[in-house]
Amino acid sequence: MVNFDLVKERVGDAKAIAWDTCHKIYLLMDDEQVDVMRGYEYDPLITNKEQTPEEMLITLKDWYASSCGLRFIDAVSTNHENPNAGFETLIGQGDDEGEEYEED
Repeated sequence: MVNFDLVKERVGDAKAIAWDTCHKIYLLMDDEQVDVMRGYEYDPLITNKEQTPEEMLITLKDWYASSCGLRFIDAVSTNHENPNAGFETLIGQGDDEGEEYEED
């Protein structure tokens, strides 16, 4: 079973969540990342003004269950010196290999 513990820990601090409707799911940890994902035209993008952390977690689980192969969930924070350092893997690609994800 996929472990959502890190997602649950981070979602309370997220400014928004976003999904590419395929396999990329993000917790956006600051306003700049929300603006970046809006610029990339991520839809759906749900802010913490639209859903509580508990609702966001349910939405993330729904998105994950509906995602195509190579799905992952990352938290993303702005890091101007090294943009790649702003990514934190919460559920990595292949973490669920060989099993079907089921919502709890």
